Amino acid sequence: MADWIEHFTGRLPTWAEQLMTGALAAVIGIVVALIAHRVLFRVLRKVARGSLSEADDILVKRLARPARYAFIALGVAYAARETSALQVAWDKVSGFVMPFLLGWIVLALLRSFVDAMMVRNDITVADNRNARRRRTRLAILSRIGTFVIVFITVALMLFAIPGVRQIGITLMASAGLAALAVGAAAQPALKALISGFQMAMTEPIAIDDVVIIDGEWGRIEDIRTTYVIVKIWDERRLIVPSNTFLENTFQNWTKQSAQLTGTVMLYLDHGADVAPVRAEFERQVQADPRWDKRAQGVQVTDMSNETIEVRLLMTAANSGDLFDLRCAMREGVLAWIRREMPEALVRRRTLPVAPVELAAGPSMAEAIAEAGEGRSGQS
Repeated sequence: MADWIEHFTGRLPTWAEQLMTGALAAVIGIVVALIAHRVLFRVLRKVARGSLSEADDILVKRLARPARYAFIALGVAYAARETSALQVAWDKVSGFVMPFLLGWIVLALLRSFVDAMMVRNDITVADNRNARRRRTRLAILSRIGTFVIVFITVALMLFAIPGVRQIGITLMASAGLAALAVGAAAQPALKALISGFQMAMTEPIAIDDVVIIDGEWGRIEDIRTTYVIVKIWDERRLIVPSNTFLENTFQNWTKQSAQLTGTVMLYLDHGADVAPVRAEFERQVQADPRWDKRAQGVQVTDMSNETIEVRLLMTAANSGDLFDLRCAMREGVLAWIRREMPEALVRRRTLPVAPVELAAGPSMAEAIAEAGEGRSGQS
């Protein structure tokens, strides 16, 4: 390639010849690299489409872009071996370009692995506990791995600068002071990383878990390195620091299973017959498709001087079905009571009091006059 380039640049001045030679060599190297990349990835896409697995499709898609620039860098590096001018320029930028491309490729491999595992763990199925646990671990470890890869890549790129490299050596010489400074500056980041590892290992929550935190009911929508996004039932998002789920108490309704037990309280009159209410509740709950057939029952759980407390107990496969089932049972049973047993509704039992009859006697004026006569007689 060098002889072919010299054939076109041999009549130019020395500096122009070197510049033109380097430019032509770089262009030729880039063109060859792009052709090689296009041919290679066309073959890889055909192979991936012929496979039954989606993992290879995701891998080829993720690697296509970083691999293109890596091929270009390799083409320029090969062309730089043929011309001294291009070699000098390449030596100055290769310390930045190669770590950047290497980190980009490693990051693409990590994300392709995470995406492939996400596809294999579908959370739209009915029994999705294991899939949600795996997705949670993948999400947390993916973000931690991304942070580590980016940190190392930037560090390698900065160490390509002679001044920064010298500063690094100086800091290494004074390791004690550097450790204190770095530890103080990186405390929030390190704390977030440690919290992320704890969340991945201990699993207090998983993606799509139903939780109650700060008095709000919602689902875990996403788990980030430093915070968790909780989707509230009314479409709001609650941003909660990760440490909250490790240090404070909260309710997780789907920690072991999505199945839940719920109750509805009715307050009826003391004279209410509970047996017909029990029979009607059993009929209604058994006809509702949201009842999962695990348990149902009616019990008198308490009483006051005016009412009895009747508890309707029912179960459902998840919190959403349970909420709707409770509302339906509350409405349906009360409607039946109003229609068929109105006497069971609470009634006030305050009885009217008969007027008090006063004994006949002298009027107030007469009593005052009599009291005055009595005093004058004594005097």
